[in-house]
Amino acid sequence: MVNRVFLIGRLGRDPELRYTGSGTPVANFSLATDETWTDANGQRQNRTEWHNIVVWSRLAEICHQYLRKGRLVFIEGRIQTREWDDRDGNKRRTTEIVATNMQMLESRSDQGQSGSGAQEERMDAMEIGISDDDIPF
Repeated sequence: MVNRVFLIGRLGRDPELRYTGSGTPVANFSLATDETWTDANGQRQNRTEWHNIVVWSRLAEICHQYLRKGRLVFIEGRIQTREWDDRDGNKRRTTEIVATNMQMLESRSDQGQSGSGAQEERMDAMEIGISDDDIPF
């Protein structure tokens, strides 16, 4: 069985960093991916999908330090669904991507540029990976 996700998208917000009770860093941010297709009438259609990203340990601190809203990144991880009871006793559920690898896909000088001039495929100097053993659950 395989539970592996590969996403390339833009951050919807700056990563929020917090620490668990035991001091383990965890960061959360949203990532937007786009899908484009031509419908039956020949019209071009576009859909944006939003993904909730969770990052643990040292990679969480790195994401918090270097990533900002709008930044193009590659995320590798796994899908996880969590359930809990809210304050009113209602069952709540969320699906998120637990990231184990992140690559920045544009240099700092590329940020803010748009259109065909942006070098979105240019890699920034950092590729960080952690194993599933580093994730505290």
